[in-house]
Amino acid sequence: MRLHIAAIFLAVFLSGCASTGDWSSDTPTKTNPKSSKAARVDLKSQSVSKVYAPSDNLWIRIREGFQMEPMNTPIEIEQVRWLSARPEYVNRSMMRSSRYLFYIVQEVNVRNMPTEIALLPFVESAFVTNAKSSAKAVGLWQFMPATGKDFRLTQNVFRDERRDVVQSTDAALDYLQRLYDQFGTWELALAAYNWGAGNITKSQKRNLAAGLPTNYESLTMPKETRQYVPKLMAYRQIVLDPEAYGIVLPKLENHPYFVALDIDSDIDVAVAIKLAEIPAEEFHNLNPSFDKPLILSNANQQILLPFAHAEIFQANLKSYNKPLSSWTAVKIAKTESVDQVAKVLAVDVDALRSVNGIPKGMRIKAGSTVLIPKTSGRPGDVSMAMAENASLSLEKPAPPAPKCGKSAKGSQNTKCVSPKTAVKGNSSGKNAASQHKSASTGLAKSAKNTVSASSSKKGGANSQ
Repeated sequence: MRLHIAAIFLAVFLSGCASTGDWSSDTPTKTNPKSSKAARVDLKSQSVSKVYAPSDNLWIRIREGFQMEPMNTPIEIEQVRWLSARPEYVNRSMMRSSRYLFYIVQEVNVRNMPTEIALLPFVESAFVTNAKSSAKAVGLWQFMPATGKDFRLTQNVFRDERRDVVQSTDAALDYLQRLYDQFGTWELALAAYNWGAGNITKSQKRNLAAGLPTNYESLTMPKETRQYVPKLMAYRQIVLDPEAYGIVLPKLENHPYFVALDIDSDIDVAVAIKLAEIPAEEFHNLNPSFDKPLILSNANQQILLPFAHAEIFQANLKSYNKPLSSWTAVKIAKTESVDQVAKVLAVDVDALRSVNGIPKGMRIKAGSTVLIPKTSGRPGDVSMAMAENASLSLEKPAPPAPKCGKSAKGSQNTKCVSPKTAVKGNSSGKNAASQHKSASTGLAKSAKNTVSASSSKKGGANSQ
């Protein structure tokens, strides 16, 4: 068993910005299409600590990449005032962003996008990786289920790549580029990201019919969408001149915060944390997409770790002589209760229910995949087919049959009394909504450590 370690920094040279550094590697990129953009560093022959890492301020690089014009509207001014009146809230968001901003800025630069786009997660999620709206949009970029599928973000029993830092960032930037190509301005692209391309198109058609302009400022749109771009521009203004607003930005060095480890063998999350000698909270901040205690090798998954801990992980892995994983997965052949499934699989019923998040009183439907403790009879890694397609569907048991009795002695007529009809349950699978409901943080909300994204948006990649 082994894990291949590779740095996630990109080979990017930014003309006109000599301080950014040229991130490159002689190691060929892996064939995995999801990680092909990332230059690799093989720690069998290279050391993370010896990789060139410029220490210039990342905020300077972000400012130099600004391309959008300030709107200077009352809404933008109001949002700037709101942020400047809440320096603690801004500081918490900025500190959270320190893990992710370098990668996002790199990807924005690769696409020649304005670096204002790298600030969008401040509006969407305040850089809370597990942010979830009531409309089921999740992650830094607040992808709805259907939009995530449109951009090939896996959502199954084992992981939700809408929360994956690398995958969701790449998908969000691809989505924004598509919208920019469609509408021609970043203001309209951002409005479409929030409200939906179909809604922007309809609003433009209404304006055309009325002989009105079709730019962002002229369109009729919901209040949240009207405020969306000004909120982003307010963050732009804070980053551009923090001292003017009494804000102190955290120091962000212009080099990768994390490196990526390609998984060649299934490994328990707990084992990975132990080998990396990293706090569990930090591990989950960098790897929020793992929904189960097992990381799968056949799912092209990666573990993100801070620089120093990647080397610690490598050293500890070499001397680790115990099994890397203690879990495996099986598919249920027929619909049964949790007790029946546990008996057939010879596993503890409470453990089965807990690790798979199955409420009491629910049955597991045929075709579902469940995680169970690994045994000598099931020693291998989870298969690729299961890793990519696993689902879990639950249902409530059918109500008992009516109790019937004779209405009178010797009579053939019967009187049946039905118990209360049980409410039918449904699977725990994702709601395949057809719209991308971007859940912005709502800058008018109180500043809290854990930010829940709002959910009043109507729009998305599939909106018409």
